[in-house]
Amino acid sequence: MISAVAIVCGYLLGSIPSGYIVARLAKGIDIRNVGNRVMGALNVYYEVGHAAGVLVLLADIGKGVGAVLLARWLGVDLIFQLLAGSAAVVGHIFPVFLKFRGGRGGATSIGVLLCLLPKAIPFWLAICGVVLLITRNITVCYSMGFVCFPVVAGLIYGSVALVVFSVGLPIFLGIRFIPRLKEMYSVTGGSWRRVVFRSSINERF
Repeated sequence: MISAVAIVCGYLLGSIPSGYIVARLAKGIDIRNVGNRVMGALNVYYEVGHAAGVLVLLADIGKGVGAVLLARWLGVDLIFQLLAGSAAVVGHIFPVFLKFRGGRGGATSIGVLLCLLPKAIPFWLAICGVVLLITRNITVCYSMGFVCFPVVAGLIYGSVALVVFSVGLPIFLGIRFIPRLKEMYSVTGGSWRRVVFRSSINERF
């Protein structure tokens, strides 16, 4: 019963529409109808403003952290902490409060993994920083940051469950990102280089 509560609470936390709320309050718009049409921190960053985007990023990461911490507080085993974190990601993507139309789950996934693997934080920050300097592409930056999690899970934590989870979650997100990737490839005239490398972090396709 407690395990089910942890999972349901994780989903409800993930469903809190941070990006939607901030965009409505700041500009009176439905963030899902502008830009790339998803309720994510990056879309808010580009369509509403930098400060608003950072605020939503922190809130979305916090949803993932909160789901795992709540599960721990309830005293459930690791497997149910992973399920609660997964539920938060699903809640962000399919929020019950917005008729199941939300974001892509990247920031919430980062929150889940950073909470489960806090020793990965310096590695994640280092990878993100280097990739951002080279590509000036925020999406590539945080996507490459996922690489460190299974390595840290295996070498430092020695947990098979965490390794599998930290591999599976980014793969799930990557599959869902394929349509957007194809869209960017088309817009850039079939240039993967332009998809990856940007002239500045404010350039968007």
